[in-house]
Amino acid sequence: MRNITKRFPGVLANDNVNLSVESGEVHALLGENGAGKTTLMKILFGIYRMDSGEIIFKGKPVSIRSPKHALELGIGMVQQHFTLVPSFSAVENVLLGLKEMGIIPQAQEVREKLLRLSRIYGLEIDPDEKVWKMTVGEKQRLEILKLLYSGAEVLILDEPTAVLTPQETRSLFKAIEQMKERGAAVIFISHKLNEVMEIADRVTVLRRGKVVGTVKKEDTSTRELAAMMVGREVIFQFEKKKVEIGPPILRIEGLKVRGDKGYLTVKSLDLEVRAGEILGVAGVAGNGQKELAESIYGLRPVEEGKILFDGNDITSWPIPKRINAGIAYIPQDRKEVAVAQNLSVAENLVMKDCCAGKLGRMKLDRRRIDLTVVRLIEEFNIKTPSPAIRSRYLSGGNIQKLILARELSRSPKLIIAEHPTRGLDVGAMEYVYTRLLEEKERGAAVLLLAGDLDEIFTISDRVAVIYDGKIVGYANPDESELERIGLLMAGVTDVQESA
Repeated sequence: MRNITKRFPGVLANDNVNLSVESGEVHALLGENGAGKTTLMKILFGIYRMDSGEIIFKGKPVSIRSPKHALELGIGMVQQHFTLVPSFSAVENVLLGLKEMGIIPQAQEVREKLLRLSRIYGLEIDPDEKVWKMTVGEKQRLEILKLLYSGAEVLILDEPTAVLTPQETRSLFKAIEQMKERGAAVIFISHKLNEVMEIADRVTVLRRGKVVGTVKKEDTSTRELAAMMVGREVIFQFEKKKVEIGPPILRIEGLKVRGDKGYLTVKSLDLEVRAGEILGVAGVAGNGQKELAESIYGLRPVEEGKILFDGNDITSWPIPKRINAGIAYIPQDRKEVAVAQNLSVAENLVMKDCCAGKLGRMKLDRRRIDLTVVRLIEEFNIKTPSPAIRSRYLSGGNIQKLILARELSRSPKLIIAEHPTRGLDVGAMEYVYTRLLEEKERGAAVLLLAGDLDEIFTISDRVAVIYDGKIVGYANPDESELERIGLLMAGVTDVQESA
């Protein structure tokens, strides 16, 4: 990719970017949110058209018109949000993709080749299993197999380990090594610097739409890469200050909750979070974390059991009463659930205080609102051209800062943080961790739900593992090994506890 430039209204997303990827190499792409990584890859995959520059593929200039055209050339992409039909089997999903490319093979032929590719690359799947029954790891393996089946020679993997157990991550890395050995080029987008150092051959870092540099893995370090990404040194070790643990703030007894499909996804779950502690709940996505968080906040009804908050049974309380009692919620879906995208930054920041009558009861006090907005933008370092700009135009990291500002400025007693750093760069992650640790030190109880074990171990005081809607084990993050936690996350409960 030579001199790639791409503009959006008011934003220069890619500024004269150069990127070269060789066959038989893993090339990592790093950068802050809004650095231009996704835009660059969407240009390569044919989702966006560049304003200027050129793409050279196999020594020849190409103009990639669409994702279909990219696949025909041999360029494929596995995005964070999978493009699979839930009601179809693995074979049917592959058939569908081939038909879109104008290829119509027999189902048995597809099944046999899919199994052969599965064995070659160690990407185990059941070809006849319906997608909706698959784990997240199986869905990802199917997406990769679809690309390999179509003959992709360049594979773009966007945050591929974000929802995998340590064991699944190791299996993925073995598959990537197989792809590399067979001559494929793999572009690996990730914010996990330790994984980049493990799997990549070369690393390109983007900042504010420009290439900061391309380095060989053996010539760099995680600290150097982080500094290249954000333009300053980044803290990797966070001090967990000794805080006196207080009484239980949240106690859950025998909780049962149904998911979107009507099945029980939280099954007789018991849990306790105390004042002054961060309890990390580790688990692969889809094991009841979302339903657990939503039921505590009041977004999802409880089928059976009790939710006790600060000594009160809040199982049937409406959401406003829970908010005013001191419960804060940082949901995993920032853009769809946590903010009103068409409202301004200012309106999103003060909406809870306005509803609670804190900024005027009979009539809103505009001066108090303006002062509050300015204070929160400064205190939480929200980068926005104006408080009046619509929230949809903020980067992922700044949207998360907006949510933190709104939720934490109310000094809550309980904070439910659901995947609070998913998709964020190291600079934004550092900020989120620091804020949650400060809340713990203030005496708040923090329930941290995440699939990223690095995140869980970085700031949690205790770890609970969730599998199939139940808590299947506890661990001390200072002593436990990733291997044991990973096995618990996969449902293997007869594993030895660490000493």
